[in-house]
Amino acid sequence: MTTRRGGRLTAAAPAVAVVVLATGCSAGAGLSGAGGPDTLTVALTAKPDNLDFTRTAGAAIPQALLDNVYEGLVRLDDNGVITPQLAESWTVSEDRTVYDFALRDDVVFSDGDAFDSGDVKFSIDRVKTEWTANSPAAMAVVDRVETPDPHVARVVLRRPSNEWLFAMTGPIGAMFTPDGVSHLATTAVGTGPFTVARWNPGSELVLAANPRYWGTPPGMKTVRLRYFADATAQANAMRSGGVDVVYSLGAPQLLDQFAGDARFRVTQGTTNGEVTLSMNGAVAPFDDVRVRRAVMYAVDRKAVRDTAYAGYGELIGSMVPPTDPWFEDLTEVYPFDPDRARALLAEAGTPNPVVRFSVPNLPYASSAAQVVASQLRQVGFDVRSEPVEFPAVWLDKVFSRHDYQMSVIQHSEPHDIVTFANPKFYWGYDNPEVTRLVAEADAADEAGYVERMREVARTVTDDAAADWLFLFPLLVVADADLTGLPRNATSLALDLAPVRRG
Repeated sequence: MTTRRGGRLTAAAPAVAVVVLATGCSAGAGLSGAGGPDTLTVALTAKPDNLDFTRTAGAAIPQALLDNVYEGLVRLDDNGVITPQLAESWTVSEDRTVYDFALRDDVVFSDGDAFDSGDVKFSIDRVKTEWTANSPAAMAVVDRVETPDPHVARVVLRRPSNEWLFAMTGPIGAMFTPDGVSHLATTAVGTGPFTVARWNPGSELVLAANPRYWGTPPGMKTVRLRYFADATAQANAMRSGGVDVVYSLGAPQLLDQFAGDARFRVTQGTTNGEVTLSMNGAVAPFDDVRVRRAVMYAVDRKAVRDTAYAGYGELIGSMVPPTDPWFEDLTEVYPFDPDRARALLAEAGTPNPVVRFSVPNLPYASSAAQVVASQLRQVGFDVRSEPVEFPAVWLDKVFSRHDYQMSVIQHSEPHDIVTFANPKFYWGYDNPEVTRLVAEADAADEAGYVERMREVARTVTDDAAADWLFLFPLLVVADADLTGLPRNATSLALDLAPVRRG
């Protein structure tokens, strides 16, 4: 048996570049005008459509609720390492199919129900029967959950899986009580440091410190998550004292206005968020690999990043961020070459393909789409851009019904390259070789895991299954006296319990 308190196969996380635009502030020098010293107000952009991430896709709900309201057996830390949460430790059998989790014995849900191994079984079983969003297929590898003791949960896998424990750090690993799942869209019952105090759909989600929390009490009694339509409104709210933090500012060109102001601090970190130009490979013209490759050569990704995101973010060339152990720089597989793009379109017999470009109304997506559309038109594409409301319409039309030809969105889920092994995913990409490689990687030893995942990345890139424009940076503007804010976004969760003043 192997005993683990945390950790996973991982590459060394890149150094976080911290850009301090204003320092030398004493405690209390922040604006503190968004609700008092015990209240934290955070400005976000992508708003939740409801509170149920078991049936609603997208990052907005997990961002607000994971680690804050719902917790799992394990979680990802700021460097992407698996660490204990509701499980104090775990052991893994020699054949890597049996996990025994030692559960904390002092945990209760916010409704007063005690947390035990029965809740682990209920939560994992429910993923396989009730979930329709946020990768429930990752739980298919589980054969059964046993409860040998109230404080020991045993999970038996059908086969070894490198991805299963990692997936348990995300939404599917959240623990629920049977009494708390009847109204998930409007009511959240978890074990986390906060409870949902108020939710005003489309504008604000208010969290309150959970008096029953088993761990260190959160640094703030109240957290207000406010949702803004654009980055300019976020920046204006920050300067006026309406918010204490702008988390992931969507328009980096606005950062200059905070320079020289001792009330603010700006940090730049890394994320898993690949800004991806998706091409629906199941429909014309993108069912022809030559047309997809023409897009790859036609788009100057550096120009897109520099124009849409003021030069912030990293060019990656694949669906793999540098924090993943199988990362390799594939940016030169498709260098910017408009003549090659025109030749491929001619070879495909479609020198002027008509493309409907479904663009979600998110600031970075709109900015990137303008540059991409202009570059594609220069090589012969007839691009017809259409704005799509996000999240409700985009998730329904593009993501769920695949009613699109081309779109652009940030994919922030960890290890999301494995979605290219699913022919039913909205990419419309069907390559049995990739499906095989992903399955082999999941069951392999550590060395085989890395090598096969590199093969996946190379194959998907060669097939031009999508175009990865750049890796989203984490740009945070905050009151200078705040501490404990995450510096990287390695998971979907925005953990706000450690945030304090002074």
